[in-house]
Amino acid sequence: MKHTLEADVVVVGGGPAGIAAAIAAGRQGASTVLIERYGFLGGMSTAASVYPWMTFHTEQGEQVIKGLAQEIVDRLMERGGSPGHLRDTVGFVYSVTPYHPEIFKVLAVDMLQEAGVKLLAHSFADEVQVEGGKIRSVSLSGKSGRIDVRGRMFVDTSGDADVAHLAGAPTLKGREEDQRTQPMTMKFRMRGVDLEAVRQAMLDNPANFYHKTPFAELDRLPLTGVSGFYAEWKAGQVPINRDQVLFFTGPAEDEVLVNCTRVQGLDGTSIEDLTLAEAIGRKQVLMMAEFLQKSIPGFAKASISSVGAQIGIRETRRIDGLYRLSIEDVLEGRRFDDAIARSGYPIDLHDPSGKGVTSAFIKGSGAYDIPYRSLIAQGLDNLLAAGRCISTTHEALATTRLTPSCMATGEAAGTAAALACAIDVPARELDVKRLQERLLRGNAVL
Repeated sequence: MKHTLEADVVVVGGGPAGIAAAIAAGRQGASTVLIERYGFLGGMSTAASVYPWMTFHTEQGEQVIKGLAQEIVDRLMERGGSPGHLRDTVGFVYSVTPYHPEIFKVLAVDMLQEAGVKLLAHSFADEVQVEGGKIRSVSLSGKSGRIDVRGRMFVDTSGDADVAHLAGAPTLKGREEDQRTQPMTMKFRMRGVDLEAVRQAMLDNPANFYHKTPFAELDRLPLTGVSGFYAEWKAGQVPINRDQVLFFTGPAEDEVLVNCTRVQGLDGTSIEDLTLAEAIGRKQVLMMAEFLQKSIPGFAKASISSVGAQIGIRETRRIDGLYRLSIEDVLEGRRFDDAIARSGYPIDLHDPSGKGVTSAFIKGSGAYDIPYRSLIAQGLDNLLAAGRCISTTHEALATTRLTPSCMATGEAAGTAAALACAIDVPARELDVKRLQERLLRGNAVL
């Protein structure tokens, strides 16, 4: 016999998008349940050590993501869990936001409790019941046996469009021509790094680093990230299909997060592929750490301090919603009447098969809008998506997948779900002006 729970809004996936969605829905007065498969929250930010958060700003330095996302940063700062927004010393974006993952895990639960959200951890959504064009419930597997969670509105923040897929809504995966996705990365941290030695190596040979590195300010900026060491990487002949060393500093003073492993050609929605990816990724971590210790200034006494609980996933399934955000929308900085979030993160497309990363920057003001229609699943009255699985092309996903954007779409989806519940209308019929007014009241930027 299944145990049954009921709520107005059911959010599936406790990553940054799901956290924001559930808090937003709860604050609007909707009874809300958040479902998470791990025993902790944070999604890729904690389970896969995706770090730091990039970016809340445009290339020119205008902050275009605020609202709940900024509140989370402010409250982390109060707890000593983040220094706030710092300049990106890689030079790819204007700012990065370091954070302490363990403090974030605790803060997220505290904020959910304040909003009256019921959290179900250790719960995997594996079945969806649909009736008359609406989702009636999601079924969970876990230690307690089967649980049915019934709801009036559902928000898919699974990262993999699991709810949409199980409900039979149309979804997309990877590149249009072959469905291949951006590669996975096993991230890891090292302690004992001499960051001043790293900085000096950068100042001594600027040509060995990313061309947008802010060298004119590097002697006085906190070192937040490094991309380059091209000569050492080429000489090292490490069998990883990348073209440079990339790492970010913190949260401790002698600590870095290494983003260099690359697992390609595997499907993050296949358990067999994921099993293989985990094994390959962890082997690459050991190879990469040994290379850094032997070849990179400042790493001679460094050692691995942590490895992601799971491999980091950039791309799997996403909904094919009422509007598919395109690369042209992004690069032209397009505005939409139904905008529910903005982003200033450029195109950052990791090649599904090659070594490189394709970058392209936003024209005009340096930001683009994300329309409400990209959050609405086709064929179902009561399903919204947020985070990595909103409706975009493969190329546009290379910007919307970043954490601050995921938080912003999560806040919008949770707010929309609660408003739709309150007046009993399908997601697509919600008055967007009312949604925008509510988001602006919460200090979102539109």
